[in-house]
Amino acid sequence: MPVKLLESSLYFNSLPVSLRQYLLRENGSGLIAEFKRKSPSKGWINQYAPVERTTLGYMQAGAAALSILTDTEFFGGKNEDLTTARRFNFCPILRKDFVVDEYQILEAKSIGADAVLLIAAVLTPEEINTLGRLAKSLGLEVLLEVHDGEELARSANADAVDLVGVNNRNLHDFSLSLDTSLQLAAAIPNEFVKVSESGISSAAAIGQLREVGYRGFLLGEAFMRNARPERACAALVQEIAALPKPAVAS
Repeated sequence: MPVKLLESSLYFNSLPVSLRQYLLRENGSGLIAEFKRKSPSKGWINQYAPVERTTLGYMQAGAAALSILTDTEFFGGKNEDLTTARRFNFCPILRKDFVVDEYQILEAKSIGADAVLLIAAVLTPEEINTLGRLAKSLGLEVLLEVHDGEELARSANADAVDLVGVNNRNLHDFSLSLDTSLQLAAAIPNEFVKVSESGISSAAAIGQLREVGYRGFLLGEAFMRNARPERACAALVQEIAALPKPAVAS
């Protein structure tokens, strides 16, 4: 689609909702609930879940934000999933895809996203700077995903990034370990909102992550493998509500 058509979208000149602010809410769950039909490692997870019911159910359950996969080949998503979620929800929406080009940033804005994901494993520091600055110039926030300390050290640029997400999944063997987030927590500068991604399935794990400074928790498969993902989300939100409140960020 030509850029001029993207710029004429209903959402292109709208004011995005801040993912940072929603995750930092004192009484919020911190959950970024993901709509994810399939994964590269496990294939189809929930092929027929309806976007409208699932995402609206996530928000009504108390999720702080939504993550919508728009990659088709590996995750079975599409841009229309995000625009559908946007019509039914007012909370922040992260467009989750393999962003490698400036066009995709403009596209994210045009389909109603509030934030975009940049993956340090596939982008150079220069590309992260360019893509992040473009996103921020459009009012979008940027979640930088890292897998280890080396990626964090070379990629966390405050001029281009708002949040840092630690992916607990090992990209080489697809194993999961919360230790990845726990070990990297202290290395993430406090100017970034800290997000832990993948492998989280309990309130106890979220409590442990909160203690070391995380305020965002991205869960997809833990919800989507249920016939009614929104109900699984609601149950976890209730358990989170019983946890000690996280320390107020400075």
